[in-house]
Amino acid sequence: MQITDFSAGGYRFINGVFQYSAGVAALPGYRITRVRFMMPLPLSDGFNRVEAILKDFGRPTTALCACELRSPAPFSEQGFTDFNHQYVATLAKWKIFDGATNPVARSNVCPEIKPPSEPSFHAFSFSLPDSMATRSFVISGSGEAMEGHASYRERTIRSGETTIEAMREKAVFVLGQMESRMSALGFSWADTTATQVYTVHDLHPFLADEIVRRGAARSGLTWHFSRPPVIGLEYEMDCRGIMQEQTVA
Repeated sequence: MQITDFSAGGYRFINGVFQYSAGVAALPGYRITRVRFMMPLPLSDGFNRVEAILKDFGRPTTALCACELRSPAPFSEQGFTDFNHQYVATLAKWKIFDGATNPVARSNVCPEIKPPSEPSFHAFSFSLPDSMATRSFVISGSGEAMEGHASYRERTIRSGETTIEAMREKAVFVLGQMESRMSALGFSWADTTATQVYTVHDLHPFLADEIVRRGAARSGLTWHFSRPPVIGLEYEMDCRGIMQEQTVA
């Protein structure tokens, strides 16, 4: 995995695809902090609120390093591409996205019950100067699709299957993705402060032996009854190691 410093933001990132990076970590002299909104904010309103909060902290828009989004329902592949182009337009305006490389980590999932009426912000993370900071990081959400240029259906682990064993296999793959990304940035489950899982399927059959035993739930596990953002995906996770978080109205 290729790691690149984004000095303008005070963090480094794992190079990913145009819509997001695979994860971020604060550069020396910085820490990452997370802000969650009590209620989801529509995308444009969310970006405006993010900009205002960054300004309150005396930070430039380039300090934005991770976004957690909520969408009404899983997208088709073309619909997801169209949405991603809409999303990165603001990051380009903020001089974060250069047209090819996007340093910002991201999760984008779809609540099964009472979803938002349009793509919305759930939370975001940004860097702050801190010479005494503990190392901090955010790993992007990953579903059970292998990387590549084939369609999601062709890349998805046990595509179309939701049996207990299929879900176990999907979860094991995604856990491996989390571990690979953390390792690339110099972290492990021991450094996490939060792990989130997104699925509408029962994870209890493999919760203990596949998730808890490997240390992925060392700070507990937050289960969001949500679907991944693309039709056909059934399981997603993300994780982070952040010392300071807050919730705003």
